[in-house]
Amino acid sequence: MEENELIPVDNNNAVEYTDDNIRHLSDMEHVRTRPGMYIGRLGDGAHAEDGIYVLLKEVIDNSIDEFKMQAGKKIEITVEENLRVSVRDYGRGIPQGKLIEAVSMLNTGGKYDSKAFKKSVGLNGVGVKAVNALSSRFEVRSYRDGKVRIATFSKGNLLTDETKNTEEENGTYIFFEPDNTLFLNYCFKPEFIETMLRNYTYLNTGLAIIYNGHRILSRNGLVDLLNDNMTATGLYPIIHLKGEDIEIAFTHTGQYGEEYYSFVNGQHTTQGGTHQSAFKEHIARTIKEFFNKNMDYTDIRNGLVAAIAVNVEEPIFESQTKTKLGSTNMVPGGVTVNKYVGDFIKQEVDNFLHKNADIAEAIQQKIQESEKERKAIAGVTKLARERAKKANLHNRKLRDCRIHLNDPKGKGLEEDSCIFITEGDSASGSITKSRDVNTQAVFSLRGKPLNSFGLTKKVVYENEEFNLLQAALNIEDGIEGLRYNKVIVATDADVDGMHIRLLLITFFLQFFPDLIKKGHVYILQTPLFRVRNKKKTNYCYSEEERINAINELGPNPEITRFKGLGEISPDEFKHFIGKDMRLEQVTLRKTDAVKELLEFYMGKNTMERQNFIIDNLVIEEDLAS
Repeated sequence: MEENELIPVDNNNAVEYTDDNIRHLSDMEHVRTRPGMYIGRLGDGAHAEDGIYVLLKEVIDNSIDEFKMQAGKKIEITVEENLRVSVRDYGRGIPQGKLIEAVSMLNTGGKYDSKAFKKSVGLNGVGVKAVNALSSRFEVRSYRDGKVRIATFSKGNLLTDETKNTEEENGTYIFFEPDNTLFLNYCFKPEFIETMLRNYTYLNTGLAIIYNGHRILSRNGLVDLLNDNMTATGLYPIIHLKGEDIEIAFTHTGQYGEEYYSFVNGQHTTQGGTHQSAFKEHIARTIKEFFNKNMDYTDIRNGLVAAIAVNVEEPIFESQTKTKLGSTNMVPGGVTVNKYVGDFIKQEVDNFLHKNADIAEAIQQKIQESEKERKAIAGVTKLARERAKKANLHNRKLRDCRIHLNDPKGKGLEEDSCIFITEGDSASGSITKSRDVNTQAVFSLRGKPLNSFGLTKKVVYENEEFNLLQAALNIEDGIEGLRYNKVIVATDADVDGMHIRLLLITFFLQFFPDLIKKGHVYILQTPLFRVRNKKKTNYCYSEEERINAINELGPNPEITRFKGLGEISPDEFKHFIGKDMRLEQVTLRKTDAVKELLEFYMGKNTMERQNFIIDNLVIEEDLAS
């Protein structure tokens, strides 16, 4: 066949397309058919971004909006058995004549009327309808002026509707139980809920949230947020400044990198957006202009821990889950977000620094230390970047995924994207052959990483493994450039594998702590045993699971003890890095005493650590025998 010759079409094999193929879905059917359009991922609740937390947030957002309109200062939230949720506020209550429409018809709600709701989070008339559609049980009650209207639903379908007298205070009550046919084996995790609720109180001082009988509130707003989340000591007291529609708080610490918490109308914008970008730009510019010196922005922001909250009329987010602000204007046809944030910072931060010479001096000293270190490694940095670029081009260390091959700088952080960091050719080979090439990348370590505890960032560029890993993740200038949503440490389930995990986590804690704080670092759990007979195979992740498998499969099953990832065939590995992949998230909180832990386990207290190991030594028996 010639190059330009047309290929004949075989119409006999074409799929029939008739009037019967044209369907109309009701609002609730559409949500259930395409839930990802409304709440992002489904999930089982093991991760903070899973859909069940979006459902909870959508309900609470409505109660928060009542508080913002100065209607109701208390919200009661009860989670029963980590499965069922009720939220009661004491606001104005949903207008009863439109109650059914408000919770079951898309693009219906009071927030299209800016007189009733100014600077609200939920403006698209979708949120609580998605909760209704995706719940096996849903109930709404509107209390208004001695009357309560109660409606119950199942999977978005109305079951009952009644109105009666009541003596309860005005407000709205919503109960929902997520549909377990969609959210398989789901379970709410209290720690994720509490973090969400604390964020609400930081942004709404005076609001009391009663969570399962426990009272959560904040008296100092963003100062409380930073104090509760900082894992390194501030170099000076937190600077806290407030305007009509903006609030900022910041300090510097001795840690590397930058750390930001940003909010819009009470919504935690975990991926930042125009307001966070404006803060970063103008805080650096204002400080530079205050000192009137040729300072590098990276030096000014190194070690910065900051929070910014803005209120915007009719905010535009880049997704239904509202994790990134896309708005450029503060108000329709008004000043831009960048200018509004910039003008506030220019005036208020500059005034503060002029009035507080001791804090200004502390900031200048931190900047000078950062500048000194940056210049000391400038030559090393240039060579390291060239080596990293060359290594990545030749695919020597990184086997990338397809979503990034056409976007080498990772401009958009794909939710499903992940990278496995593994050690050795056999392990990386098994994962490479088993992975989903569209979303899963593999980075292969050569031997054990260096213990980076107590070292300066110069080691990141001098050590080839760290340099190439930093380049692969694209985090040299901060985690906003991170190319993978999940950074997964995949090592053998033995002593050497545990040591490699510890060395990598030490590296991240030392130089990129925000990578862990923002929930991007995970440990891959792989099975220790395979227990099988002719009819069934069980993969066991613990001794308890192994015993249960033996009891289930009967006498004399074949038992294999996996001592390394390389021993697991690629065909088997597909089971462990697919949709049911078991991951353990690495977390970092203020109470973790990271400095002390790293000093003990990774420092030079040799005898103390040696005695600890001897006292706690457990000799592993051959569990497969």
